[in-house]
Amino acid sequence: MSLSKELQKLKEYKCDSRCVLSVYLNTNPADPEQQNGAWRIHLKTGLKRLHEYLEASNDEKELKAYKKLRDKVTKEIETNQNDFNKGVVIFAAEDPELWSVHYVQVQVKTSFHWEDHPVIEEMEYMLKAYPEAGIVLPSFGEVRILDTAMGFITGERSYAFDSGLDVWKENDSVKSSLQTGTGEGNSDGLDQRLKENLERFYKEMGVIVERIRKERDWKELYVVGEAELANSFAKTLRTKPNNSIYKNLINVQADKVLHQVFEK
Repeated sequence: MSLSKELQKLKEYKCDSRCVLSVYLNTNPADPEQQNGAWRIHLKTGLKRLHEYLEASNDEKELKAYKKLRDKVTKEIETNQNDFNKGVVIFAAEDPELWSVHYVQVQVKTSFHWEDHPVIEEMEYMLKAYPEAGIVLPSFGEVRILDTAMGFITGERSYAFDSGLDVWKENDSVKSSLQTGTGEGNSDGLDQRLKENLERFYKEMGVIVERIRKERDWKELYVVGEAELANSFAKTLRTKPNNSIYKNLINVQADKVLHQVFEK
C-alpha cells in the first residue's frame, strides 16, 4: 500500500473515546539537540506527561489502554534504535486495532498525542514536502528503479539487458552483474543493431515504469543517467518526468542517489 493510501486510511480511523497514541520522535543523529541519545529523554518525558494527564482525569479505562500502548511503542522504538534514520512516527490503538510505524528520512518535530483519531497533519506535511516518487536510472546494460517516499527508499528493482540475446529479465539482486564490455552508458560505439535493441528495451521498460507509477501512486518521477541515455528513456514515458539529471549513478548506493535528486 502506498503511503498516501495509508494516510487516507488513518484519516478515516476514529474511536468512540480517546484511544489513539500518536508519536513523532526526532532521532536525527546530525541534529545538535539529539547528541548522546537525547531521543530517549524526549520519549520518556513525552510519554510521562501524557500518563500524568490521564491519571489526573481519573478515567481508569483510558489509562489502562494508554499504558499498554505506551509500553508497546517504547519497546518498538528501543528494539529498533540501531536502525534509526532522522525520525520515527507511530500511530497505535487497541480497539479498533491500529499499528502504523514509520522510520523516516526527513526531519521530525517531536510531539505526543492522545486523541480519538490519529494526528496525521505533520505526516501529511512531510509527505507533501517529500512526496512518493520514482527514480529511474537507465544505463546501457540495466534499468534500475527506486521507489521512494519522504526521502526514503521503499523499494528497488533492476532489469538487465542482454544485448546479444536481445532479451531482458528482472534481476533477483539489487545490482546487475551484467558486464557490457563497452563502457557503462557509452553508446557512441554501438552499431545500429545494438542501438535499435536498446531503444526497444527502453520502450519495454517505459511501459513497466508507467505501470509501477500507477501502482505506487508516484506524484513525481525523475530520470537519472548519462544525457543521451536519460533523454532516450524519457521519450518512452507517456508523462514527462519532473526532471532529468545527467549523471551516471547506476552503481551508486540508493541513499546517495536520493541525495543527488532531492537534497542538492
